[in-house]
Amino acid sequence: MTNRLPVDTQLVAPLGEEGTAARRLKEQGFDGAFTFEGGHDVFFPLVTAAREGTGLDLMTNIAVALPRSPVHLAHAAWDLQQLSGGRFRLGLGSQVKTHVARRHGAQFDPPVGRMREWIAATKAVLDCWASGEPLAFEGRFTSHTVMPPTFRPAPSPHSVPPVLLAALGPKMTAAAGEVADGLLVMPFNSARHVRERTLPALAKGLAAAGRPPLGGEGDTFTVVAEVIVGCGRNERELAEAKAGVRRLLAFYASTPAYRPVLEVHGWADLQPVLQDLTRAGRWRELPDAIDDTMLHTLAAVGSPKEVAAEIHARWQGLATRLAFYQPYAADPDTTGELLAAIRD
Repeated sequence: MTNRLPVDTQLVAPLGEEGTAARRLKEQGFDGAFTFEGGHDVFFPLVTAAREGTGLDLMTNIAVALPRSPVHLAHAAWDLQQLSGGRFRLGLGSQVKTHVARRHGAQFDPPVGRMREWIAATKAVLDCWASGEPLAFEGRFTSHTVMPPTFRPAPSPHSVPPVLLAALGPKMTAAAGEVADGLLVMPFNSARHVRERTLPALAKGLAAAGRPPLGGEGDTFTVVAEVIVGCGRNERELAEAKAGVRRLLAFYASTPAYRPVLEVHGWADLQPVLQDLTRAGRWRELPDAIDDTMLHTLAAVGSPKEVAAEIHARWQGLATRLAFYQPYAADPDTTGELLAAIRD
């Protein structure tokens, strides 16, 4: 990493006030902002933010891909690229089967195969619009072969927006290396898991597609290092930050999809215990299961300088961008010091 590493954070604001929030993030020193799937559509807040013209890079992190047509994804990405002045990145993810099948009513299996096609198809649509060439994507799970002039957007002065894939498991991570423009490294992670499982899987995918290795000649692949941060300048701030981080880590750790991260540290047995607590509605008990060792292994916690040092130790030479979560009410001045320390 260098002192010019772009740093992104979550865009949080009441619906319709994202522009104000985006301006504040820019004033704090952030380079980009992202949204995630929650109580509102993942794209709409970015429209409001993009129209403010703050100069922030904008990204979905992530948009759940499989319930949406690749054409829908391409339209949203194309339009946000125009609204943001060429500063949009489309971050996609598969979510888990329960949400895709039971919340969205969409097909999920096989997730890796479908995600590989969804990304390839979305990029094919975007490239069709950019080049003016006919649309000709035919896959096993989705095909797109018709794109008459009526449904093509006007020519754009901006490049085609990049498409990034969020991944944790080795097969999905390899798929990112094969077909995506970048990898969104899951925030619930550790340095050991990244080095032992994520990077080898990504290298395998890049090699399978005949693409340059990370850092090699011609490498243009983006690695967004996502980190859960707990930062404080005094005991009160740090206590609040640790409490918020413990809650988020416990929530992630209760989910079977994140068990591989726990496995590499010998903590796999914790996952079903936490899952049972969620099923019993005993949410308040979850954070107590995250001890100090887990806290500092899975998150970057401490003073601004300590957090910056931890982030550099994990990601030096590997990350293209940094994206961090602060799952608590962070003091803007503390966050400002953290950004300065990261770039120092």
